[in-house]
Amino acid sequence: MRTLIIASIALLPLLAGGCVRTVASVVTAPVKVAGKAVDWTTTSQSEADRNYGRKMRKQEEREGRERKKAEKACRKDPNACGSYDGYAAGDPPR
Repeated sequence: MRTLIIASIALLPLLAGGCVRTVASVVTAPVKVAGKAVDWTTTSQSEADRNYGRKMRKQEEREGRERKKAEKACRKDPNACGSYDGYAAGDPPR
């Protein structure tokens, strides 16, 4: 009888090991879910930098196209040509 009790007490941590991990997972799950929700709803600095860089490249491409168009028009009619006053990247839209 005594050996049965000692054996069952000795096996208890082995049998409950999986339960402890499961309980710990259940307890920490809401914290992990909340953390993911915050990550999805906020913009990190690297994402903001990447988006700003993309925006500036598009603006510079637009400026390049418009300058090329103005130069072409200037070559066709040099007398009507003045300084470039078109779109410039980084300027607020008009």
